[in-house]
Amino acid sequence: MRKQIIALLIHSILPFAAFCQLGVKHLLCEDLDNPISIDVANPRFSWQLVTDKRNTLQTAYEIKVNASPGGGAVWESGKVNSDMSIYVPYGGAALKSAHKYNWQVRVWDNNGNASPWSEVGSFQMGMLQPSDWKAKWIESTITDDSVNTPAILFRRQFNSPKKVQTAIAYITTHGMYEAHINGKRVGDAYLTPGWTSYAKRLQYQAYDVKALLDNGANSVGITVGSGWFRTPLGWVTNKELYGRKLALLFQLEITFTDGSHTTISSDENWKSSNGAIRSSEMYNGEIYNANEDKKGWGLATYTERDWKAVNAIDYPKNILVATYNQPVRKHETFPALRMFTTPAGERVIDFGQNLVGWVQVKVTGQPGSQIIISHAEVLDKKGNFYTENLRAAKAQNVYVLKGGREEIFEPHFTFQGFRYIKIEGNVEDLKPGNFTAVALYSDMPVTGKFSCSHPLLNQLQHNIQWGQKGNFLDVPTDCPQRDERLGWTGDAQAFSRTATYNMDVHNFFLKWLKDVAADQGADGRVPFVVPNILGPTAGGSTGWADVATIIPWNVYLAFGDKKVLEDQYASMKRWVSFMQNKSKGYLWNTGFHFGDWLFYRPFDDNDGRSAVTDKFLIAQCFFAHSTQLVINAAQVLGKTDDVASYTDLLKHIKEAFVQEYMTPNGRLVSGTQTAYVLALNFDMLPESLRMQAAQRLADNVKDYDNHLTTGFLGTPYLCHVLSRFGFDDVSYKLLLQETYPSWLYPVKMGATTIWERWDGQKPDSTFQTPGMNSFNHYAYGAIGDWMYRVMAGLDTYSEGPGYKKIKIQPHLGGNITYANADLNTGYGTAAVHWKKDNGIFTMDVTIPANTTARVYLPASASDHLKEGEKNVSEVSGIKVIGKEGTYVLVEVGSGTYHFSAN
Repeated sequence: MRKQIIALLIHSILPFAAFCQLGVKHLLCEDLDNPISIDVANPRFSWQLVTDKRNTLQTAYEIKVNASPGGGAVWESGKVNSDMSIYVPYGGAALKSAHKYNWQVRVWDNNGNASPWSEVGSFQMGMLQPSDWKAKWIESTITDDSVNTPAILFRRQFNSPKKVQTAIAYITTHGMYEAHINGKRVGDAYLTPGWTSYAKRLQYQAYDVKALLDNGANSVGITVGSGWFRTPLGWVTNKELYGRKLALLFQLEITFTDGSHTTISSDENWKSSNGAIRSSEMYNGEIYNANEDKKGWGLATYTERDWKAVNAIDYPKNILVATYNQPVRKHETFPALRMFTTPAGERVIDFGQNLVGWVQVKVTGQPGSQIIISHAEVLDKKGNFYTENLRAAKAQNVYVLKGGREEIFEPHFTFQGFRYIKIEGNVEDLKPGNFTAVALYSDMPVTGKFSCSHPLLNQLQHNIQWGQKGNFLDVPTDCPQRDERLGWTGDAQAFSRTATYNMDVHNFFLKWLKDVAADQGADGRVPFVVPNILGPTAGGSTGWADVATIIPWNVYLAFGDKKVLEDQYASMKRWVSFMQNKSKGYLWNTGFHFGDWLFYRPFDDNDGRSAVTDKFLIAQCFFAHSTQLVINAAQVLGKTDDVASYTDLLKHIKEAFVQEYMTPNGRLVSGTQTAYVLALNFDMLPESLRMQAAQRLADNVKDYDNHLTTGFLGTPYLCHVLSRFGFDDVSYKLLLQETYPSWLYPVKMGATTIWERWDGQKPDSTFQTPGMNSFNHYAYGAIGDWMYRVMAGLDTYSEGPGYKKIKIQPHLGGNITYANADLNTGYGTAAVHWKKDNGIFTMDVTIPANTTARVYLPASASDHLKEGEKNVSEVSGIKVIGKEGTYVLVEVGSGTYHFSAN
């Protein structure tokens, strides 16, 4: 009996032991979990290794792909000797539209272990050719040519007579849509099909709707509102920018268990009508009259009385693309913190967090009574509801009650940026519990966590994250509340590296970068905003247009995706060519530039305290920077001729900078923080003069009583440059400064997001210029990059992008006693947690499998360092490289390490 028990125990333990030795998890295809609409010919696979052993590297992999269900192999890679575990391309026979495939992977490691086959992952192809679309574009015959007209309802009944095996619905619109089958919502995405350069690229979404179908009679109902497609966008007259009428394209592919197939498509047999959404617009909000609701209109039993015919329109289908970026979804909810009456007599609710989304309200009242919900970010000095900074945007939702029961309302095709709402109308007995704020943003996985011993810095990190959440709403917007909400390129490039730490923005940026390239002018100029709604000449500003080079490189660094450089390389080169063609003698000193946007400039500037930086000096710096990034990309892509030609160009650009903007002693014509930051960060100065320039920068900070004076273009690099040249103490003084202008000033003023201006709200509680004063504007949140990479010390190397090779180098200072940074990379979690207590430094480091790291430990010598209970030199797998500045440098493989020094 005892032997049987022992045998049973061994049998149960063995699978677990094998799993601990080596396993594979987190299978992704095109960075997505089991996607159902892939339209690239050779999808790429990624996975992560699971092991309990240190210093584990993958040495080989094997992938097999099978047709589903029950089909044979379409690709077997065989054993491939490679350490690649992210973005491994498919290499088999041509994949077929709308077909599903299963895949598995197994790996071998440097310890002689082979993993079992992984769990089965899947992917399904989308529409690979325009001819795959059997559906027709349809438009309603109802008058529909204004953003203020009601939303359009489209419906079609159909029969599904047999047991369904698979059912995939493909949907897109001119406008925004919500789809239902048999009255049940299709998917959990909002604001679909998203915002792209509609005339060039229009996304469609795919949904698995098998669970929504009934055996027999079925009905599909789709509501289409104006959305970005028809809202007059921006502060200029942009009516009918993309088109006048709303339209629908719908295709449902059903396969039955007996192998037969049917397609339900949008065509002339559909019907259309109007319903309860009387108008819905991006800036002004939504009007919903429940008395106009067509009860049961999405059900198969509904009778289509007075519904109108539709017209089939021959709109192009060759611009249709599958959706890879995560859709906008509902996330956090916030109950009302308090309901109060302002000094002006307004009934106001505070949700405690500046967020983007909408308010869900539960009301009971008389038929025809209404509730009006207005939105604001802040209260004014007197405590009244403040909306002047929204400019022309009403940001108002109106609900007209049907009466007789509790009714629940939330808008459909709009969003608001707010912390406060004002309630008006003739609905009585409203209580705080009737209102819930719902946050909406693109559903990017949270990847990074940062915390430290300073409470205000933790609140700053919170504000940075919520600035990103509120403005990463399908496109990286500048602000979410006023009549703007556009994809400003300067804001996005400035914040892009920080964004990669907080969330998995890989697919989010890849989607948007395709629109950057699509909207780029024939002469190479990059628009101020993307999608470009400002016109063909609204582009070419330095620091804004450089988004074409900066974000592709940052995405490559953060995610290790070489394809982003391949896809964007032509766009990167076109932008550099634009600057080159506009320059004379390699000096770019022409054209319109925003400059160091919103830099420090006091109103009563009697002694020249305004930090004005020459715009053309800035332009020359970014001319060089973008050229360097093209060189970097060319090196990665193996374009040796381009490396040589752009290296020569860069040499001339820097020579022109020195001749035009620098004295022989190294002083710049603009003595601002931004001028020195950019010149130093982009290596514009001769190496022999850089240290004294860095000293001038540090002296400038001191001259402003340890305050920054930088705007949008200088701020992202300010602390990086100071730390690079040994001025960590100055970086910390700037970071921990609590008075204006500083990062912590808004925090002390109660901010819950990042402000557009350093002094959006002044110390006396009055406001900056209301025409441009957003309280949710993420650009200055770019300091988060320094907090992760320098303060905590978690970084990657360009020669090992995507954290294949990790750099751990914490910079201590500012009386910070601990800092923690965790990041979910493509290989797994990388982390650094350091602490200094009573002169003892400890640091816990986590390095994921299939990666290596260089760790910089603050110590005078290696014999003062321990890992666990042993000296680092005695620990197997840790290689002591030597001393580098004030650090001891060691190399480690994967695993978890506990270092200590005294």
